Amino acid sequence: MEQSSGTPVISKFRQFVNHDLTILWAIVFIAWVLTILAAATGQEHWLHQSALIKLERIPLLLKLLLFLAAWQVMTAAMMLPSSLPMVRLFVKVSRQQTKPQLALLAFLGAYAAVWTGFAIIALLFDIGLHSVVQHWHWLHHRPWIIAGSTLVLAGGFQFSSLKEQCLNSCRHPLSFLTHHYQRGLKAAWNLGIRHGLYCLGCCWALMLVMLAVGVGHFTWMIVLTVIMTLERTWKQGRELVPIVGITFLVWGGLVLLNPVWLPDLLGGYGGH
Repeated sequence: MEQSSGTPVISKFRQFVNHDLTILWAIVFIAWVLTILAAATGQEHWLHQSALIKLERIPLLLKLLLFLAAWQVMTAAMMLPSSLPMVRLFVKVSRQQTKPQLALLAFLGAYAAVWTGFAIIALLFDIGLHSVVQHWHWLHHRPWIIAGSTLVLAGGFQFSSLKEQCLNSCRHPLSFLTHHYQRGLKAAWNLGIRHGLYCLGCCWALMLVMLAVGVGHFTWMIVLTVIMTLERTWKQGRELVPIVGITFLVWGGLVLLNPVWLPDLLGGYGGH
């Protein structure tokens, strides 16, 4: 009797989770709550890679682990909302598999792995960049050059063919799954990698801006999340792409000309 009474409850719970993606929305919510709490309590420096880099007593491996923990929170908060249409369709088409929950876990794990790999490369590059700034007298006294150049790079990338190709894949999840979906855990992992790479190709330059201002910067997390979500899910999202590109190009140019423009955007490279 216990087994028979318990099975319908478990089945209904799984259907509820699969249909509404409640768990994923909960993850997004928790990620934003953690970010808000960090900002409200003045502990956001633990999410900031520049602050971690400057902590000389902490070993590099520990810095990397702390940064990746902060990065996972940021990725959940910023990237999951724009990926939910893809995840929702994947849940629907994978229900006929023998282990749909594991397939979803493999898909999401692969997606997270792509962004984690990008984070590791970005952090190591940032550490090297900090070292260059410290030893290059001219650049050390002009830190806004890095922030302005990052904005110009992000703005220019908005007009690239790679951005267009990757954005097209992200904006049409049904077409993506029709061409690439296969059954099995390995196939789900490969699909998550493919989707993650398209997502990375679409948004890497915008995430570089996030790194420039510092992981965990609450205001810019909101701004960039809105931009990436609208670009990938809004009907008029394509029209937003050149607007963002022009805006970043202009802002970057202003920062390069005079650092008094948008000083908060300078992040870890804005101080003297």
